[in-house]
This record gives sequence, C-alpha cells and structure tokens, in this order.
Amino acid sequence: MALSADPTARLATLAAEVRACGVCAASLPLGPRPVIRVSATARVLIVGQAPGTKVHASGIPWNDASGARLRAWLGLTPEVFYDERRIAIVPMGFCYPGRLPRGGDAPPRPECAPLWHPRLRAAMPEIRLTLLVGGYALAAALGAGRVEDQVRRWRERLPGVCPLPHPSWRTLSWERRNPWFAAELLPALRARLAAEL
Repeated sequence: MALSADPTARLATLAAEVRACGVCAASLPLGPRPVIRVSATARVLIVGQAPGTKVHASGIPWNDASGARLRAWLGLTPEVFYDERRIAIVPMGFCYPGRLPRGGDAPPRPECAPLWHPRLRAAMPEIRLTLLVGGYALAAALGAGRVEDQVRRWRERLPGVCPLPHPSWRTLSWERRNPWFAAELLPALRARLAAEL
C-alpha cells in the first residue's frame, strides 16, 4: 500500500494503528484503550505518564482532577486544551497500566514510548513546545534525576521544552515549598504558550 503524501492522512493512519495496538494487552487489567490526541498542525505537545481509570473510561486525556490542575497551571480553558489542531497529547504509556500493590497507579507500560513516540513525533513537524509532565516523561527525555531538580532547571529548557511535576494532589505541598514554580515558571510558560497558540 502506497503512503499518502498528505501529512494529515499519514498521521491519521498512524493514529489508527496506535488506537488498535494490543502489544501489551495481556498486562493491562482493563484491556487496551490507547488514549492520545495528535495533529499534523499541533504546535504544543504534552507528554504525561499514562491514563488513570477515569481517562480510560472516558477516552479523554487529562479528564480528571490532575487534568483540571494542569489546565489551571497552563492558564488554558478546556476548549483550547482539547483543540488537537493546536495541542497534541501523547503520554509515555497510552493505556491504563493498573495499580501498584501498595496503592497508586503502576508505571506506564515500557512498550509504548519506544514503539510509537518516534513515529508520532516525526509525523507532527509543527511542534514548537513540548511539556514534560511528571517523572516518567522527564526521565525519558532529560535523563535520570529528581523531579524537583529537573523542574528547577526550566530556564535551560525553554523555549522548546518545559519540565513540570505531575499535577496530582501529591504536589500541593511541593508547590508550597517551591514558590518560584507559581511565581516564575508558570508565568513564563503561559507567555510561551500564548506565543504558540
């Protein structure tokens, strides 16, 4: 079958392949349901961890309390955040990975990112800003290190990349201990987003 010369059609074909993926189906407690949003015209890419149970049920990325907090950090309405013509969302793991024995979600499945990320990223040539949200995305893109240290070096990463902690309730105390996050990083990130969106 010949590849389409139209980037939008090529990406649509690739996205359909992703959504049909079952590579790690035997390891997924709720079965495969890859959750991504991609577009050949997107200028911002959000790379998070993996869907939780609410996102698995809805099929809408960041459709939970963490997503509401992330949108507040970014200063974006749901309409803008979910406009895939402008913002792509590609997590480290595309399906809900299950729970850890001691609580909390399991890490993203290791198969997703190496299998799909390079192809998806190559099919989105307009990306100008990548938000790395949470420890798994930070480690994959920036190497090992503490999340706080990675985020603290945000000035070295902009304008092309912005490291962020995961916006779960667990980071509330982290934010209180690091007032520079809200006072310095978030205004700079919002300005950068405004320039791209």
